Amino acid sequence: MKSYRILLLTAFTAFSSFGQNKKWTLKECVNHAITNNISVKQSELDLKNNQINKKDAIGNFLPNISASGSHSWNIGLNQNITTGLLQNQTTQFTSVGISSNVDIFKGLQNFNQLRKANLALIASQYQLTKIQEDIALNVANAYLQILFNKENLKVQKEQKALSEKQLARTTELVNAGSVPKGDLLDVQATLASNNQKVIAAENSVLLSKLSLAQLLQLDDFKNFDISNDDVPSMLSSILNETSEAIIAKAKESRTELKIAQANIELAKKDIQIARGAYLPSLVGFYSFTTRASNSDGILFDSNNVPIGIKGPDPIFDQFDRNKGQNFGLQLTVPIFNGFATRNNVERSKVAFERTKLNFKQQELDLERNVFTAYTDTKAAKESFEAATASLTSRKLAFEYAKERYEIGLMNVFDYIQAQTALANAESEVLRTKYDYIFRIKILEFYFGVPLIEKQ
Repeated sequence: MKSYRILLLTAFTAFSSFGQNKKWTLKECVNHAITNNISVKQSELDLKNNQINKKDAIGNFLPNISASGSHSWNIGLNQNITTGLLQNQTTQFTSVGISSNVDIFKGLQNFNQLRKANLALIASQYQLTKIQEDIALNVANAYLQILFNKENLKVQKEQKALSEKQLARTTELVNAGSVPKGDLLDVQATLASNNQKVIAAENSVLLSKLSLAQLLQLDDFKNFDISNDDVPSMLSSILNETSEAIIAKAKESRTELKIAQANIELAKKDIQIARGAYLPSLVGFYSFTTRASNSDGILFDSNNVPIGIKGPDPIFDQFDRNKGQNFGLQLTVPIFNGFATRNNVERSKVAFERTKLNFKQQELDLERNVFTAYTDTKAAKESFEAATASLTSRKLAFEYAKERYEIGLMNVFDYIQAQTALANAESEVLRTKYDYIFRIKILEFYFGVPLIEKQ
């Protein structure tokens, strides 16, 4: 038993360690966010609500059926509601019935309500897709920010290690009398600055993890981490396309335009529904009723002389004898209702014009966003290429400065300046690299390339 407990504890510890050491890929992060993000769940509830609204629209075509029943007691001199005679008695009266009505014609409003419900369902599906796309982009941005902060932390640690080596070397030179003691103080100050930058970089990594963990609805962000190897590729042919081609492709595939177009169709249906109130409506109805009474009082003649006790008829015989049916058609023709119908139609037309303007505005916004994304991506590529070239030169310059400092041909201030310039160049390469990757993803997204493969 003891060995079994040890084995179980070991397995549990290993499983917990595996959970804490899990490295999330970009695809895992996006899929998890799409499934668990609060905004996505709210949009899914909107979709379910529109599915219920469609069921309501279908129900408008079905008949309404209702049943009723009552039982009452009449005590004393009362008119027998079955025979019509006045009697001093206690009477129990029972009635049951069933009724139904159905819309035969209602100005085509039921048909248009169903069409509108179908369109609203499609629009809510588009809206859900739009939110999922936005969440995916936000997750990708947060994911790349973590990667950038991690690589920047490596750069700062490398600079710190370089300063530590330089401190040891400068200490030797000061002890040998080759360089003044002031150089040692400068190197110590640089090392202290490097320590501050490392701490700041570590905090940036932690905060960026927190940001992504919140998007994923994770609580244990301190143990949350991503895969360092899952870096999106910088290779893309999207810049081989013209901005006009990307804009044309975006107009075909972008969800926001589909939502705006669906809203136009919804507004059209609202106009048709409002106009339906001008037309007559025809309703079919049917009802069935029956009744029975139970009396135990004294039976009187026409001179109010008791002549005996009347027993009740069998209840089912009464139900059969007293049954009745009612059915027919009811036509309602609207004549005047204080211009309410006309105003509803005019109000619907105004809403329709508003949706058309909104669609036009969405098109203009999309054109501007795509063109901006296109120029930003080209600028990001050029910035990355320039930063890479600058880093190559800074590395050569630092190696040259290091050699000159080693032989005493450069003072420590100039050496530290060269080291700082190298660190800045490395950070700039990282910044422009991840900015370029994200710009590529946005531009590809507009062109219809999915951010990740669908589940």
